[in-house]
Amino acid sequence: MPELAEEVAAIAADAGRLAMELWETDFRRWEKAPGNPVCAVDLELDGMLRQRLGALLPDAGWLSEETIDDAARLGAERIWVVDPIDGTRDYLRGRSGWAISVALVDRGRPVIGVLDAPARGEVWTATAGGGAFRNGERLRVASRDQLAGARVPADQLPRIDRDLVMVPKPNSIALRIALVAAGEADLVATIRWGNEWDIAAAVLLASEAGATVSDAFGRPLDFNTPNAEAFGVLATVPGIHAQAVERLAERAHATVGAR
Repeated sequence: MPELAEEVAAIAADAGRLAMELWETDFRRWEKAPGNPVCAVDLELDGMLRQRLGALLPDAGWLSEETIDDAARLGAERIWVVDPIDGTRDYLRGRSGWAISVALVDRGRPVIGVLDAPARGEVWTATAGGGAFRNGERLRVASRDQLAGARVPADQLPRIDRDLVMVPKPNSIALRIALVAAGEADLVATIRWGNEWDIAAAVLLASEAGATVSDAFGRPLDFNTPNAEAFGVLATVPGIHAQAVERLAERAHATVGAR
């Protein structure tokens, strides 16, 4: 596993270098749906990653934001779960809060996770049972047992959450979760349906750093599911996870009921 993880990190680094070469050049950009931007660089990186990761493990399935889904992946024990550029909005705006996200999922659980964030000079890696690292330094979550005062990557907070403390927020949800792994945030929460490729690598990073990670209701997250979706993600330091689930419960139930 360590050797395979090193190869995955090297491939992600090559994708990161290509993304940097093309960053702030005149590439095509559009919206797949209102509020859901994509660009030609996303697609170029997707093709490169699929070819090179596929050569590493020819039997592995494939799930990516920029590839039409193929139900054949459901029959694979191992699957690559990839977001070529997580945080495309920041990439398009010339901001640094984006990353290449690559995870290898084995029977529903991430076992390798890599976030390559070249604009931030950061390489995040994790293997199941092997710990989580940023630029080679082992990560460990912070210690906290009270939700009030918890640090959250956010631009603004609802009134009900004004007892939390905002810290800088990258557009990439994967990088936000990674901040919990690094002890630079205490809580990341979403209460909407999200895609597996956004979180697979970061969930492993956070878990290996000692975080408690679940869906918005506090349930375990599964990967390589038929819809490739989860309802929310909640990544926290262990001491506040139950309090966060309780605070989110009413909003989470209301959101699910409205779908």
